[in-house]
Amino acid sequence: MDEHNRPIHTYQVCNVMEPNQNNWLRTNWISRDAAQKIYVEMKFTLRDCNSIPWVLGTCKETFNLFYMESDESHGIKFKPNQYTKIDTIAADESFTQMDLGDRILKLNTEIRELGPVERKGFYLAFQDIGACIALVSVRVFYKKCPFTVRNLAMFPDTIPRVDSSSLVEVRGSCVKSAEERDTPKLYCGADGDWLVPLGRCICSTGFEEIEGSCHGKKQTCQYFILHLNDLNF
Repeated sequence: MDEHNRPIHTYQVCNVMEPNQNNWLRTNWISRDAAQKIYVEMKFTLRDCNSIPWVLGTCKETFNLFYMESDESHGIKFKPNQYTKIDTIAADESFTQMDLGDRILKLNTEIRELGPVERKGFYLAFQDIGACIALVSVRVFYKKCPFTVRNLAMFPDTIPRVDSSSLVEVRGSCVKSAEERDTPKLYCGADGDWLVPLGRCICSTGFEEIEGSCHGKKQTCQYFILHLNDLNF
């Protein structure tokens, strides 16, 4: 149960009494799409080894995260030696027997990144070496600068570079009924934010800017009221 007493589905292992544990959980093949850098968000609970009686050095409080790139699915075939380690994952908070009795499980959230990813897709794998752990969720995502309109110029979805210190320069295209005044540019940052707007488009003759687009100017009609005294018959 989560903190709102809603049932949750988890992958669990707790072989803490037996030494030399080497348990693996692998994801399905994941297409990387256009991404170069991948982010992995893991939510999990982990039990404090000191709260488990009769454990003589066999209990661990970490697990390992691995990945492997490939251009296609390998089906059920799994060879751990083909995987590259990303990191050892530790919990900020662990739970005890008392928490378990009160049905309070402290959920940890950790995010790791991998890249550059160059093949068509990849697998993730989780290795247990003797922890009492429950993996609640894994979210895999990448960041992008989304389509936007700035200064009457449109900028497409853009994937950031793997190098977080460099920006991607993107040239915009003017919206309908607009033309360049100065070349419109934006820069896509590593966190998916648009930065440093330069240049702009302006509405063409006969059009005016209204809420980020160009609209034809309304013709003003003048009405004259003639008095009978002003007419000559």
